[in-house]
Amino acid sequence: MRVGPRGGEATVLATEADGVPFRFTNGVDVDQVTSEVYFTDSSTRFPRSQNERVTTTGDSTGRLMKYDPTTGHTAVLDSGMPYPNGVSLSADRSHLVVALTGPCKLVRHWIKGAKAGTSEPFAELPGYPDNVRADGKGGYWVALNREKSESPYGSEDHVIAVRVSRSGKVVEKLRGPKNVRPSEVIERDGGKLYLGSVELNRVSIVKATS
Repeated sequence: MRVGPRGGEATVLATEADGVPFRFTNGVDVDQVTSEVYFTDSSTRFPRSQNERVTTTGDSTGRLMKYDPTTGHTAVLDSGMPYPNGVSLSADRSHLVVALTGPCKLVRHWIKGAKAGTSEPFAELPGYPDNVRADGKGGYWVALNREKSESPYGSEDHVIAVRVSRSGKVVEKLRGPKNVRPSEVIERDGGKLYLGSVELNRVSIVKATS
């Protein structure tokens, strides 16, 4: 859907791709040059209200797609993906970085160059990722819902986000209380991090360490 700069009722742009209806649309990013919209459909079996079943059942029906505003066509770029969540266009617009929540990984899908149309592993993560956003330095901030082997005992904090370099290395970890489970981390204004969550009615602001 699209909402104009003055708000108002949203316009439905697409409801399916290749004849398969959207079931669990999730992450989105827009190419600021072409206005093409890249987004994920986390599962063709389970809706957002059953998001935990996507992980527990090992569902791999997720898709990565592109909506072309010029033609109104939605193309499937990749399919058979295990819980694709956030998506971010690279700074040079050559590839997309997609968060796979269940496997705790990032993958890179090439949209330009000799590898166009192919996907490859990009980064291993210490927790379950939600959205992924460019950090303005060639890398990415990835929000984590929880750590891979998180225990309710012991430490009172956990890793809530990581910064991943352009080469796919985790170069910074952000820790916070265990009741903080961000869905989004965006860096703005000279290093300030804006954290949002579907579980909270507010946005938190912290200063990045690098």
